[in-house]
Amino acid sequence: MAIKGKKIRFRNIAVLLHLWLGLLSGSIVFIIAITGCIYAFHDELQDLTRPWRKVAVENKVFIGPTAIFQKLSEEFPDAKAAMVIYQNRERPAHVTVQLESGLHNIYFNPYSGVIVHVQNLEQDFFLIVERLHRFLLLPEGVGKHITGIATIIFVFTVLTGMILWWPKQWKNAAQNFKIRWKSRWRRKNYDWHRATGFYILLPALIMAITGLSFSYEWMHESMYVVGNLGNAESKEELLPHKRFDLATTHPEALDTAFYRTMELVPDSGMLFVWDQGEGLPILTGAYPTTLAFDHQSNFYFHPQSGKLIYGQFYDQKAPGLQLQEMNYGLHTGQYFGLFGKIAAFICSLLVAALPITGFFIWRGRRKKKPSIYTPATFDGP
Repeated sequence: MAIKGKKIRFRNIAVLLHLWLGLLSGSIVFIIAITGCIYAFHDELQDLTRPWRKVAVENKVFIGPTAIFQKLSEEFPDAKAAMVIYQNRERPAHVTVQLESGLHNIYFNPYSGVIVHVQNLEQDFFLIVERLHRFLLLPEGVGKHITGIATIIFVFTVLTGMILWWPKQWKNAAQNFKIRWKSRWRRKNYDWHRATGFYILLPALIMAITGLSFSYEWMHESMYVVGNLGNAESKEELLPHKRFDLATTHPEALDTAFYRTMELVPDSGMLFVWDQGEGLPILTGAYPTTLAFDHQSNFYFHPQSGKLIYGQFYDQKAPGLQLQEMNYGLHTGQYFGLFGKIAAFICSLLVAALPITGFFIWRGRRKKKPSIYTPATFDGP
């Protein structure tokens, strides 16, 4: 009897946590999930609606970052850029700069340096969706904590939901996790909430945990420790941070670093060159797939001579660093290609529905009778 009483008390606590945590964070979770759903195919949708995202392929070598910076200076004398991002041969290169009207991406033909498009990031639909997803359109320092706390609450809500609806007897599990489409509305709503919550349990937790890495540095660093199986050795010790006695980076060094990186990773689908300034090495990065931010290889070059100082191919990186760098791909499903994006889209859509169906379960119980609040009766409508 004592054991049974403890189980009932534990279940009652799980009921109360699931109910009130869900009500507390539901509206924010809905916004995060529905914007994640919209953002899932942002690259594909932009390629369909924005012709400037493609350029005609030419039998030429890409121009170097120095020429890009020169073209930028001619058109926007007050704009300053430190990084150039190159895509594959059918896409423009671009820089990000601050102009009077806000932050902009300037896109260049990578063969000629001609500007093909100026994108105002303050007015871009998908970037507004991204900011809504991450910060609720609030200042980053405030918004990331609101969405971060709501995500942590969501994790607890999912776990308590698993406790509540886990089958007591596996022989009846099939009945517990199917939707009775011919039943009354309240029953369908209850079944939908329970069944979808169960089936998306694992991907929803992965998306939530990887999302927390964008809000909190402690979660980002935890991924490094987990990936290294508990070894917390700082990854910074692996990378050179020597400062050279130089006022500015030599322009020819940037081009040397760029073309040398192309030689080191000839099949890269995306590549960046970053003038870190302040005497720091020039940093380049190469990715195997266009618009995919994982499997990154990095190289460091002398800011005066362009000589390679240090290189780190992806497969040479610590597992924890690899896990950190694949975080975006795991969060968006991009890491698993088209299948992953479809899965992320469906999962986000179902997560967005959970607060709604959960609210109607709670509201229906309130209307039914007061005693329905008794936690031990939380078994269905």
